[in-house]
Amino acid sequence: MSGDVPPARIATIGYQGAAPVRFIETLHAADVAELVDVRAVPWSRRPEFVQRALAAALAEAGIAYRHLPALGNPEAGRQAAKSGQSYAAIYNAHLDGAPARAAMAALAAEAAGRRFCLMCMERDPAQCHRSLLAARLARDWGLAVEHLHVGAAQLSLF
Repeated sequence: MSGDVPPARIATIGYQGAAPVRFIETLHAADVAELVDVRAVPWSRRPEFVQRALAAALAEAGIAYRHLPALGNPEAGRQAAKSGQSYAAIYNAHLDGAPARAAMAALAAEAAGRRFCLMCMERDPAQCHRSLLAARLARDWGLAVEHLHVGAAQLSLF
């Protein structure tokens, strides 16, 4: 129907292998207003993606930064992933918990008025918990999801 309002959109991105400048350019190209860091621990072996440095670079670029540890992959899920096991059941159970549900509901409520991008490390969303989170936001809150790739065309999955 022509009167239907399109669903609010949210994006995801991974910084693996990305130059910080290209990472921010990709966010700007997608009209991202706020980067939502969904790492349980906002640390990286790459100093430019440690929470404080990343937040400062984003602020300089006019993009807000928020860390939502409630949406991070819990320790058990990270350990499963490191050992090559599936973490999907662990993470999906985590998303059923009250803190994660509250964080997702808040994001969904804000998504209609502001373009968010969920960020974690993995370049490939299929290899990252953020794809499970994005699927849950699409299923439970009706958000449209785009997976952004630094330096490449975006890929819409939902």
